[in-house]
Amino acid sequence: MRLIKLMENESRIKTKYTKEVIPEMKKIFGYKNNLAVPKIEKVVVTAGLSAGLKDAKFLDIVEDTLRKITGQKPIRTLAKKSISNFKIREGAPVGSSVTLRGEKMYDFLYKLINFTLPRVRDFRGLNKKSFDGRGNYTIGFKEQLAFPEISGEAADQIHGLEVVINTSATDDKTGLALLEKIGLPFKKDK
Repeated sequence: MRLIKLMENESRIKTKYTKEVIPEMKKIFGYKNNLAVPKIEKVVVTAGLSAGLKDAKFLDIVEDTLRKITGQKPIRTLAKKSISNFKIREGAPVGSSVTLRGEKMYDFLYKLINFTLPRVRDFRGLNKKSFDGRGNYTIGFKEQLAFPEISGEAADQIHGLEVVINTSATDDKTGLALLEKIGLPFKKDK
């Protein structure tokens, strides 16, 4: 049952991309063929472990949260060098991340657009200034409770996380157009 839903979600966003987004992007930006149109390459979900430096359980909580949200095992990020001011030792875990591609990426994007963002408190749209200059977009969450897989009672400690949507766009203008056409709800210009 869940596999059928995943395939439906994947095909909805992918079908929308091929049938609606590609022709509109070709018309707006003058691309000559379908392969020149930017696409979403991957989605990276990360969480920092600043509080986890003192509490060993926190790392397990963060990794469990990322596993529930993405359906994939997270990878620990280790410190490359020691920084005494931040009390970080070389080789100590400082974060955790998951990279999604293919069907899992489309499933996560569908869930993000239709379930997670509407659950965010005081949500009025995504900020258009969160692009990195190369067409990639970052969404920060102050707490993991916005995701439907995380219940309020099950969340022992509240932590933030970050979702980075990597596109093949070369600039912010085309990246914004791509993500708007796919369905991400950006703030309206005044």
